[in-house]
Amino acid sequence: MPDIREAKILIVATDGFEESELTVPQTKLTEAGASVQVASPQSRQSKETIRGWDKTDWGKDVTVDLDLESVNPAEYHALVLPGGQINPDKLRLEPKALDVIRSFLTDGKVVAAICHGPWLLVETGAVKGRTLTSFPSIKTDVINAGGNWQDKEVVTDGGIVTSRNPNDLDAFVAKIIEEIQEGRHEPRQLAA
Repeated sequence: MPDIREAKILIVATDGFEESELTVPQTKLTEAGASVQVASPQSRQSKETIRGWDKTDWGKDVTVDLDLESVNPAEYHALVLPGGQINPDKLRLEPKALDVIRSFLTDGKVVAAICHGPWLLVETGAVKGRTLTSFPSIKTDVINAGGNWQDKEVVTDGGIVTSRNPNDLDAFVAKIIEEIQEGRHEPRQLAA
C-alpha cells in the first residue's frame, strides 16, 4: 500500500486499555489520512464505549465503532494493539480477539503492539524467532516465548511493530505509517 491516506486501520481494545496508547495512535493515524476504527469484544462493560486507564486510575471512555465479533480482517491493512495491564490480559482470553490477530499476522499485514500489547503476540505464537520490545515487566514472557527482546523505543521485525510505553508513541506511530506504506510483508508462521 503506497499511501497512508488509503489505509484502513483497526484498533482492538477493551476496558482497561492505557488511554494514550489508544487515543494517540487513533488521532495521529486519522490526521495522517487513514481510516481508523475501534473494535471491542461484546464482553465490555458498555455497549457504546470502552473505558481507558490513565496511568494510575480510570480515564476517559472511547467510542467503539464495531463489535469485535463482527470484524472481517480482510477489510483492513493494519492492526494496532494498545497496552495497559488490564486490556491485553482480558483480550488474550477472548478467542475472537486471538483469531483476528492471527489473521493479520498470517496475512502479512502490519501488526503494532505497545506496552503490554505484545502479550497478545505471545498468546498467538507470533514471537518465536522475532525481535521485539515491550513494557519491561513482560520482557521475560517475550523471551520465554522465543523472542529476542530489546530495550528500544520502537522495534520492527517483518511488519510487526512494537514499543515499550507511552513515551515511545511518536516513534511508534511514525513506524506504523512507514510500515503500512511499505506494503504487505511475508506471511508469518505462528508457533503452536
